[in-house]
Amino acid sequence: MPAHAHTRSSSSMPIDVLIPAIEKDLVTLPHVIDAVKKHVKHPIRRILIVAPYREKIVDMCRRKGCKFINENTVLPFTKKDIHYRSKKWERSGWLFQQLLKWSGDKLCKSDYFLVIDADTVLIRPHVFRSGGRTMFYCRTWTQPEYYRTYRRLMKRKPTAPLSFVTHYMLFNRSKLAQLKRSIEAKHQTKWYTAIQNSMNKARNYGFSEFETYGNYMYTRSPGALVLKKALNKGLSMKFSQVSPDTIKKLAAKYRSISFHKRKGYARK
Repeated sequence: MPAHAHTRSSSSMPIDVLIPAIEKDLVTLPHVIDAVKKHVKHPIRRILIVAPYREKIVDMCRRKGCKFINENTVLPFTKKDIHYRSKKWERSGWLFQQLLKWSGDKLCKSDYFLVIDADTVLIRPHVFRSGGRTMFYCRTWTQPEYYRTYRRLMKRKPTAPLSFVTHYMLFNRSKLAQLKRSIEAKHQTKWYTAIQNSMNKARNYGFSEFETYGNYMYTRSPGALVLKKALNKGLSMKFSQVSPDTIKKLAAKYRSISFHKRKGYARK
């Protein structure tokens, strides 16, 4: 292994962190924030929580020193303007959150910003850029629908050998802005409209912000990416039920743990 292949244990490159959330994420969100502060080995300028205006969320941001951003002020529309549902499932909020993540180039000030899901806790140190390359965390399986949408949206095939759908990703602000401009040029409409027009709305998984950005970056310059195994473990319990000892054991094998509440997508 060449010497430069070893990732440095920390980086002096400052980043922002962007976490979209809703009120039910408050059970994990404080732990997500603590873990980011502990395990992200970059100077963190600001942690932005993009969420609906709720007293509890605003209070938590104040306690944790995060900047609260009202999700309804980010895009020229709100969650209730998105209609992405069937008789069985409701995914409008899920899609809205992906569009909020892609608004990070406007919300963040640092050249790079980390997006992490509000249910995912890092349990190992992470450096996201080293030697001029960005670390992308990957898995071997994905939703085929994400690739179909990518082809319609980008008018080309995805080329990466792995899937980028893994709960957190470092974005380059200017590259994300470029990607959105390129989508607008291809479709002659706003990027968020093009995304919704490119999706098959009858399918439960229509679009992936991570899959799309990752493949865009890989297609342009595969050598600038380091693809690493995600090593994420999904748990169906609360964070408070996981002992520090268990986290130590999990960290020997995994980089992050996610507390999924999948049932949230079923229609009431």
